[in-house]
Amino acid sequence: MESLGNLLTAMVTPFKQDLSVDYDIAKKLALYLLEEGSDGIVVSGTTGESPTLEFNEKVELFRTVKEAVGDRAVVVAGSGTNSTADSIKLTQAAEKVGVDACMLVTPYYNKPPQNGLYAHFRSIAESTSLPVVIYNVPSRTAQNVDAETTISLSRVPNIIAVKEASGNTDQVARIVSGAEDGFLVYSGDDSFTLPLLALGGVGVISVASHVVGKEFKELVDAHHRGDEAKAREIHFKLLPLFKGLFMTTNPIMVKAALKLKGLDVGGLRLPLVMATPDQVKILREIMIQVGAI
Repeated sequence: MESLGNLLTAMVTPFKQDLSVDYDIAKKLALYLLEEGSDGIVVSGTTGESPTLEFNEKVELFRTVKEAVGDRAVVVAGSGTNSTADSIKLTQAAEKVGVDACMLVTPYYNKPPQNGLYAHFRSIAESTSLPVVIYNVPSRTAQNVDAETTISLSRVPNIIAVKEASGNTDQVARIVSGAEDGFLVYSGDDSFTLPLLALGGVGVISVASHVVGKEFKELVDAHHRGDEAKAREIHFKLLPLFKGLFMTTNPIMVKAALKLKGLDVGGLRLPLVMATPDQVKILREIMIQVGAI
């Protein structure tokens, strides 16, 4: 697989009123995201509330979304945990239901050293034929995947990409310059996308694309065709939304944003809670400002 695309959406997980997974809405949401410009869908990532999804729920979401989108887009399964053995089981289950790739988050809480991280990611990659995306998000996992570790992992044949949410431009530059040819670097933070593209990244795995997908796609495309003025113009326009969607813990605000757009994807499982009325009011004003509603 040469590329996963330039704009992927880290999709929320829709819930029914009783907080069971709403697979029917998941299908509809996935198709909506494709219509709005996404090249692919990441299922059961952080934005999909992966910590509170059960194993079987994740596998059924992988199956449901892949069946819905077919060959129109890539489906990336969020199959990483802080247990190597559990990650292998979930990754292999994802492969059986036909997803196109998997994404493995940095092991959280147990804080392995860099050689432990290398062994973790490599062990999972060697257990599957799926292309593998590493997800480095130290703000949530309390551990950074250092540039040299990522570069070493880029030499594993089916580890093809990293989602970088470190916000560290020096680290991104080192990865882009030092990784194997063809290794893909994605932004894991909407507001970091344009700086990452300038350093040689290929795109973004986004939250904001739930609500401004077409414009965000145009930002990335403008950069790739050399129209940096247009890319900056869109970046500056969307920046208030990028920040507003993270005024509290993700995915609280993006679920509120979808509801404001008339796409009700339900509530959130504890320990996450719904946005407050004040937060929704601020978000509505931002969305009007940027033309999202």
